[in-house]
Amino acid sequence: MGYLYAPAFAVLYVPLLKLGPYLGNILWHMLGFSVLTFAAMRQVRKLGGQEQTWLLSLGLFLALPVALAALRNGQATILLTGACWFLTLSTLEGRRAESFFWAMLAIIAKPTAIIMLLLTGALRPRLIPVLVLAVLVALAMPYGFASSDYVNAQYHDFFRLLTSMTVDPTGPFVPADFTAPFMRFGIPISEFDATIVRVVAGLLTLWLVLQLDRRLEANISGLAIFLAAAFYMCVFNPRVEQNTYAMVAVPAGLSIALLWREKGAGAMCWFLAAFLFVTGLTSANLQLHDLFHPWLRPISITIIGCVLVGWFWTQDRQKAPAAGAVAHG
Repeated sequence: MGYLYAPAFAVLYVPLLKLGPYLGNILWHMLGFSVLTFAAMRQVRKLGGQEQTWLLSLGLFLALPVALAALRNGQATILLTGACWFLTLSTLEGRRAESFFWAMLAIIAKPTAIIMLLLTGALRPRLIPVLVLAVLVALAMPYGFASSDYVNAQYHDFFRLLTSMTVDPTGPFVPADFTAPFMRFGIPISEFDATIVRVVAGLLTLWLVLQLDRRLEANISGLAIFLAAAFYMCVFNPRVEQNTYAMVAVPAGLSIALLWREKGAGAMCWFLAAFLFVTGLTSANLQLHDLFHPWLRPISITIIGCVLVGWFWTQDRQKAPAAGAVAHG
């Protein structure tokens, strides 16, 4: 069906699967939800200031409609999001052991985490050996649970899928990346042109996160960097489906809440909050889903992401949010 997981994912998931459809399913959902929630909580504590509970609650509330389907289905995207968020914060703080653990868990959850590893490696080059070791451990892990011939065959299929890209919405996998709006409105983009756009966007994202790391105070740089990375991993990833946008929804919701806390309930805050919330509601029934799938989310997330990253860009070290800021509204 075009869904892509590393063989090490079985090492994580099969023990829960063997617990049965009820207990195993509950524990799997709890694992993803807990990792993502605690990552958001750690980010809020790092932001500091007053009304941290309000900040977290509003951010998660705004993200809930977009993320709800992935949460309900127990998709690995939720675990991937939490692990990549923890990885970002741990890397920026120079925590080697934590960076190794979260990098390994992120790769196991979904191989698209390699984008986050490349970005964090560029941010903190001294941690590159730790990140490489995490990838090697994740690759070697399946050999401890199955024969080498079987694992090698799994890796053959894995790398074949990893290097395949598609912009064709008529197959079993319907891409929901930036090519989806063009396909929906009859302006097809070739795979070659789409690849060029992805490469250029990747280089721009790399430059952006390096600049954000230099410009911003440590309390908000992690959120800004992860938002930019999650935006790229959703909008420019050829393996994106509609529910993958849960990955960018939570940091976007938290960023909107932060903007709301710092600037008050202005027109921009209301627009961003309503746009993110309503975007998730477009799958509330079958008619709306058919109308807006899969072209709306790339457009809405692009608008929201660009506005929020633009606001972070203006928050240089002299204009960073004050630790004693108070929520408005």
